[in-house]
Amino acid sequence: MIHTKVRCREITEADVDKIADLLTRGFVGRSREYWMQGLRRQAFRSVPEGYPRFGYMLDDGGTPVGVLLLIYTARQGGDETAIQCNLSSWYVDPAYRNYAPLLTKIAQRHKDVTYLNISPAPWTWPIIETQGFRAYCHGIFFSVPALARAPRWSKIEVISQHAKAIEGLSEAETELLTRHARYNCLSLVCRTPQGTFPFVLQAVRIRRGFIAPPAMKLIYCRNTAEYVACAGRIGRLLLRLGKISVTVDSNGPIPGLVGIYTERRGRKYFKGPHRPQLADLTDTELVLYGP
Repeated sequence: MIHTKVRCREITEADVDKIADLLTRGFVGRSREYWMQGLRRQAFRSVPEGYPRFGYMLDDGGTPVGVLLLIYTARQGGDETAIQCNLSSWYVDPAYRNYAPLLTKIAQRHKDVTYLNISPAPWTWPIIETQGFRAYCHGIFFSVPALARAPRWSKIEVISQHAKAIEGLSEAETELLTRHARYNCLSLVCRTPQGTFPFVLQAVRIRRGFIAPPAMKLIYCRNTAEYVACAGRIGRLLLRLGKISVTVDSNGPIPGLVGIYTERRGRKYFKGPHRPQLADLTDTELVLYGP
């Protein structure tokens, strides 16, 4: 079948309902409300100037037949601002699959942008690598933080989405923690004699057959060493919430933590000028749309 009216264009707010319908059709097991919640979050979040808010779609006479969601974020590193783009959910109706390269081509055309793929299926890894992507995270460490020793003279605080200022943190980190609390993440601050350390975690379920034990995903910390230092205090809080494990993006076992490392899942890729930091999944699809 020849589709003479197909074009690739930027998604607008007027397209959101139809895009949600398309994604619901394409991803079995994901409800329409799941997609609408994420699209609403994308509609209201800050986006770097000059970049699309939602991503791109294949349009056939006004009807969406393909979609690639993009999540752009400005990352501040010292005096430099780097643009990062999470290549999120991709779907094209079967009759239009020959137009799919249009989506990926237009989505990855900025040479100064660092593109992320944080949820690739294992069978796609070789394909992604042929497209010029490199793995920056090879696996996951399943930690049991309650088995670590809590730092002396330390305390932990849960940060509300309404917090105006957090002692010991910059304005940017305060905004990061409150923003992610609004996304239903667990934002924490651990205070120790060595300093004040921010963390963001998200509830997930690690499926193994019919068993899905409750766990948390480490979405943000400044570096893994700070999580190791505060793991005991974090773990005791999580036990009260019925959580035992915290999964951490890693390239190997993490010294100082009890747990298991695996490379069967968790690989993450990037392409572009800036290698992403491990244990920083802020403002990605995992947060905006959910696990």
